Amino acid sequence: MVSAVLGTEEQDQQPGELEPVQRKSTAAIVADQLRAAIMYGSLPPGSQLGEAELAARLGVSRGPLREAMQRLVAEGLLRSEPHRGLFVMDLDTEDVADIYLARLAVERAACEQIVRHHRVEAVAELTAAQSRMVAAAGKGDGIELADADQEFHETLVRVSGSARLQRMAQTLLVEKRMCLTALQDKYHADVQALVDEHKGLVDAIEAGDEALLLSRLEAHMNDAMERLNGSMAQ
Repeated sequence: MVSAVLGTEEQDQQPGELEPVQRKSTAAIVADQLRAAIMYGSLPPGSQLGEAELAARLGVSRGPLREAMQRLVAEGLLRSEPHRGLFVMDLDTEDVADIYLARLAVERAACEQIVRHHRVEAVAELTAAQSRMVAAAGKGDGIELADADQEFHETLVRVSGSARLQRMAQTLLVEKRMCLTALQDKYHADVQALVDEHKGLVDAIEAGDEALLLSRLEAHMNDAMERLNGSMAQ
């Protein structure tokens, strides 16, 4: 019944027909800004969110701000403490291990879908994303490299065609970036190895070798997790 209804809707819709513009609500826009602030360290781990101050800084009323905060609580980026308020989550070595366990599961599923259904599109988009990593590495810009790395993995999950995998990946990638930002004075990646690892993922997709792709993905995740946890231990 559902497919029949969808099919009818698709047939009724003519090419070039105007459709309602999808606009984000104020709460969604505020949530995006808060995520970015957490990811880049403007709101560091453990910091308390003052509702009045944030509403003033963002130029919004408290209603949409509270809705946005609750979204981030649901995502696990904020924690609520009774009688105290909302705080940005702290992350320890166990959290990092858990983040990468979940990331591997999500990106593994994305890779399986890509090799089986979306190889051509994935190779084109991921090659472009990996090229931006090369450019950032050449400039020695750590923040730009981290942005390009994040874009690569966002693209990897998006090209899988699964909206649910994308939603799960979003929070995990923000948490990973939180760790990198908090440890920026201690975390030192092998830049060339990082660039090469991502090129290896693209090459495996292009070859259509699912076993090789999944093996390289797991090695890449384990290496990143060990470097982060090593930095936290310092």
